[in-house]
Amino acid sequence: EVQVVESGGGVVRPGNSLRLSCEVTGFTISDYAMAWVRQVPDKGLEWVSGINSGGTESIYVDSVKGRFTISKDNAKNTLFLQMNSLKPDDTGVYYCAKATGPFITQFAHNYYRFGQGTQVIVSS
Repeated sequence: EVQVVESGGGVVRPGNSLRLSCEVTGFTISDYAMAWVRQVPDKGLEWVSGINSGGTESIYVDSVKGRFTISKDNAKNTLFLQMNSLKPDDTGVYYCAKATGPFITQFAHNYYRFGQGTQVIVSS
C-alpha cells in the first residue's frame, strides 16, 4: 500500500522560506521521477518542479526558478522542496507526486498523487 505524508507547509509572509517534505512508503522514489504540484484556487492543478529518478536532473516552472529547489534523500525515501523568497502567488496546497517512469514531464496530470497535501499560504 502506498502512503505519502507531505509536511512543512504553513502561513508565512512574503520573502520568507519554507521546506516541504514528502515521506513515501510503498514504492521506491529512486525508481521514478518525482514532482511537486500545487492546487491553486481558481487556477487548478499546476506542476511546479520535477526531479528524475537518478536525481541528476531537475526542472522548474518559470515562476519559481531561482527560488525553489527540489531534492530527495533516497535512503529515507523522502522528497523535499526548499522554497525561498516566497510570494503570494505561491499560495496553494502542495502535493508530491509520482511519475509513471524515470523521466520528468511537466504536466501535473501525468503524475499520481497519494497524500493530502500541505497548505502553503503566503500573505502579509
